[in-house]
Amino acid sequence: MSNLLNVVYKAADDKRAEDIVVLNMQGISLLADYFVICEGGSERQVQAIAREMQEKAREEGLEVKKVEGFDTGRWVLVDMGDVVAHVFHKDERTYYNLERLWGDAPQLNVDAQTI
Repeated sequence: MSNLLNVVYKAADDKRAEDIVVLNMQGISLLADYFVICEGGSERQVQAIAREMQEKAREEGLEVKKVEGFDTGRWVLVDMGDVVAHVFHKDERTYYNLERLWGDAPQLNVDAQTI
C-alpha cells in the first residue's frame, strides 16, 4: 500500500470518518490508483475530514492537486494524484453510491490498526 494511501486513510480515521472504503482502481480507471470513500455526519465533519487529509498529505511533502466541493461540505473531492478521496455527507453518499458505480473495482481491506 502506498504512503499516500496510508496518510489519507489515517487522516479520515483520525477525524472519525464513517464507513471508510478503499477501492483499488488500478487497471480500471485512469483517474487514480485508489479511491478512498468515506462519510461524515454533518457538513462541518465532512470539511474537517477533507481538511485533515490535505494537511497530513502536505506535512508528508505530498501534493494535493485539487479540492472540489469544500464550501458546501456535501461531497468533497480531494485529488492527490494516485489517490482520490471522496468525502461525503452521509445523505449524499447513499444517493451517489460510488461503490456500486465502480463495482468492478476490488475493495482493499484496510483498517487504522494496520497502518
